[in-house]
Amino acid sequence: MRVAYVTTYDASDPHAWSGSASYIPRALRSSAIETEVIDKVDEGPVLACLLRAKALAYRRLLRRDYQRDRSPTVARRYARRVQRRLEGAHCDAVLSPGTLPVSCLDTDRPIAIWTDATFDGMVGFYPGFSNFCAETLRDGHRLEQQALSRCRLAIFSSEWAAATALRHYDVDAAKVKVVPFGANLDCRRTSQDIERIVLGKDYRVCRLLLVGVDWTRKGGETALAVAQCLNRRGLPTELHVVGCRPPYEPPSFVKLHGFVPKTTEQGRRRFERLMSEAHFLLLPSTAECYGVVLAEAIPSACRRWPRASAAFRPRSAIAATA
Repeated sequence: MRVAYVTTYDASDPHAWSGSASYIPRALRSSAIETEVIDKVDEGPVLACLLRAKALAYRRLLRRDYQRDRSPTVARRYARRVQRRLEGAHCDAVLSPGTLPVSCLDTDRPIAIWTDATFDGMVGFYPGFSNFCAETLRDGHRLEQQALSRCRLAIFSSEWAAATALRHYDVDAAKVKVVPFGANLDCRRTSQDIERIVLGKDYRVCRLLLVGVDWTRKGGETALAVAQCLNRRGLPTELHVVGCRPPYEPPSFVKLHGFVPKTTEQGRRRFERLMSEAHFLLLPSTAECYGVVLAEAIPSACRRWPRASAAFRPRSAIAATA
């Protein structure tokens, strides 16, 4: 079987979409599925410039956000570019980690979507989806409906995401499936290796780990409050932060590691060391569609979102009510 993997961004970028963008085609190939990557599908520089000006006008005049990739014109441009590249690909099916590249795609090949949220599920949930203009809301829902109507399979990473598709769009329930994402890490540790790491941990200081690029959305203030509380109660605690920093100078027990790239061997080893030395991963996010990092580290302490992640398992995580 040969699959065309379609994205609007660079599918080889290990940072795109928390790493899932590059790990999905790798997983397909490891399962003996030939994979043709059709990535970096864009609207072109001229149209992008015009729509950026339109977005600026919306922001300046109406104080609303216009999302240009929800434009039907952009979606049709995506479709034409994908169609041209599909002509010589000789693929049996099309797989996309998002709805936008396939919402207007006209092909006789079956289409499958594997993603973590619907447009409706994101609106009013993520900070960047809370102030859309009426045009973006209208077009966003229309394009989402078109993609769900065109696809043969609509695969979501959580029950919550699947439920939003069934509740807010006209979609056949038989083609809606739930398949959780896995960890975006290369790990060859044996059970003996893991036992050795656990036994070798330093228990004189409780090490908490927060991973994310957005201090506010990832619940940095809550993580800081947890560490402060433990220190006040007599348990020496450090909060190690990867990927973000607070907008002020933090207390001395907060250790900032900056952005740790997984693209280099040094970065991967450093990330693995931070994970191995931590006693708990904290994920008190205010908004999270899935939380891939939950699949990459246990035990975890996370906020119990109304839209709970399928990566959350009571045996491996401690949940606090939001």
